[in-house]
Formats: sequence, structure tokens, C-alpha cells
Amino acid sequence: MAEPAKRARCPRCLRAVSSCICHWVTPVPHALEVLILQHPLEVQNAKGSARLLHLSLPNSRLLTGEQFAPDTLTALLAHKHNVLLYPDTPGDRSLGIAPPPALDPAILLDPARLRLVVLDATWRKSRKMLYLNPPLQQLPRLPLRATPASHYLIRKAHAPDQLSTLEATCYALMQLEQDASRFVTLITAFDGFVAQQLSYVMAHAEKA
Repeated sequence: MAEPAKRARCPRCLRAVSSCICHWVTPVPHALEVLILQHPLEVQNAKGSARLLHLSLPNSRLLTGEQFAPDTLTALLAHKHNVLLYPDTPGDRSLGIAPPPALDPAILLDPARLRLVVLDATWRKSRKMLYLNPPLQQLPRLPLRATPASHYLIRKAHAPDQLSTLEATCYALMQLEQDASRFVTLITAFDGFVAQQLSYVMAHAEKA
């Protein structure tokens, strides 16, 4: 029997053409550089938001991997102040993850000299990425303040404040660049993306 033909994929969002999300891409100007480190298991995840985030942030970079060579990370983190978007989790000390250094508020004063490092992975996989990449453990961490409940209805969260990669990054940029209104359009576009993914889930359920 002939093998089934592969579904055509959009070269931009990397999804099947029939489920392309490029119409939700919402370019937002931002001064602060964003480095997204994506776990390999997230690349083909239809529920993932990192690709939409990357395509919407002109000053962002997206790399895939679980463990990066130290020299590679050193080069990626060079020339700017880096802040890791990750909560301080004292329980991780038992896993051999070093405590993060204190965040110096002075480095947050000039967004153009700042780089936000984001881990795109499930909670368990993000901890493993942190464990496997000691240079990331040496970065101060950014705590998010007073974030709303997640709009991420297509993925199970253990608490309302557990946000998608896109939401968490947008709220961090709102906080660091002190301009919430500029990123609202991307959150709105994300709602459309979530609605699109939910429609596929509902259609699949109806066929089952």
C-alpha cells in the first residue's frame, strides 16, 4: 500500500496549512530582547504558544533543545543583562538546582540593555532544562506581579496563576517596559488562537 501523503505545512508557523495560525500573528514593537528556549517536545504541540509569541515579537529568538552546550549558552547570554522568567522554587534545591542570585532592580531600568530568557516547556520539563543547564541557574529570576487568571483553556493547569508561555512573557514585558496597553492586542490574538484550538478539540469529540 502506498504511504499516505504528508499534510502540507505552513513554512512560517510550521503547522498544517489547514490549521495555520499565521492570521493570529500580531507584531508588537518592544525594546527588550526575548530569548525563548523551547523543549523539543513542544515543537509539534498544537497547543503550544511559543511559535505565535516568537512570530509576534520582532526582537525575539527561538531555539529548541533540552540541554545546550555551555559555550552556546554563554554566547546566547552575552552582551546584555539577563533575567530568567521563572519562579523561585526553593524545593528545587533538593534536585541539585542552585539558588538564583538576587535580582538587582538597577538592571531593569533600561529595557534596551535587558534580555528576558523564557523556558517553553511543561513544568516538569522546564525544571529538567534548568537542571541540565547550569548557566541558566546563575541568572536572576523575574517574579510576575498581580497577573490575571490564565486564558489558556486548552491545556490543564494546576493553578489559575499558571500561564501559557505567551501570556507569561507578555505580562513580563508589560511589567518591564511599563506599558501594558501595547501588549493587550497580542493577548487578544492569543484568545483567538485558543478559540481555534478549542474548535478542533470539540469537533474531534463530536466525531468520537
